[in-house]
Amino acid sequence: MSKKFGVRAAAGTLAAMSLVGGLLATTANATEQGAAAPPIVGGQAARIADHPWVVYLADDQGNQFCGGSIGAANKIITAAHCVKGEKPASVRVVAGRENKSSADGAEAKVTDVWVHPDYQDANTGSDVAVLTLDQQLTQAPLPVATPADTASYEAGRMATVLGWGATSEGGDASETLQKAEVPLTSDADCKAAYDQYDPKAMVCAGFPQGGIDSCQGDSGGPLVVDGKLVGIVSTGNGCARPGSPGIYTRVATYQADVQAQLTAQH
Repeated sequence: MSKKFGVRAAAGTLAAMSLVGGLLATTANATEQGAAAPPIVGGQAARIADHPWVVYLADDQGNQFCGGSIGAANKIITAAHCVKGEKPASVRVVAGRENKSSADGAEAKVTDVWVHPDYQDANTGSDVAVLTLDQQLTQAPLPVATPADTASYEAGRMATVLGWGATSEGGDASETLQKAEVPLTSDADCKAAYDQYDPKAMVCAGFPQGGIDSCQGDSGGPLVVDGKLVGIVSTGNGCARPGSPGIYTRVATYQADVQAQLTAQH
């Protein structure tokens, strides 16, 4: 029996996932989500100064719904399920803000939304998008993994996931940035957990016993190995459940497409 996937996004007009010892993001289309996705569970507080390239997406009312990473001064890498169907004017990007209740950092408007042309839903892969901003951010971008970075995807490698999502399945989103350390899962183990798993498009991370994971509101946020973006919070079966690792977009597969968008003039 295949496990039911749930996009790690928050409920509402724009959904997002959070970290419950891990992290997930919200999705833009609640109907696409299926079961609600888990937040970063089992994580700990993180300092924005240590991870300046992590950002969050908010609606035009200021409500955070997903995460993202700075790919270039005016470009944000996030999950397609966070922004597909959304008008640029309805999305804001907040950078340099550790606590969502503060006024720190910068808020930028989105002028263009690129969603990977092969994206249909998070269960089938290509869950990647690039946003163009109306201003240049001052934070340094996060380098993107390339097809040559095979060692960064080896099973057992520890990865860091970050976000402002829920800290327990079905719980409230975190007001402050959270991070979690999770091991990458072998393709065989991830395929055993999810029939839909595609090793070319996805990578899994999580402990066999669960306990640490990304969750609702974390979607679109970064999974980092050796200082590079290797994954994007995408989907999973609940949050931090035993035998149900989080599923992330395998960034190296889409590096050429993403890089083209990072350098495109919109």
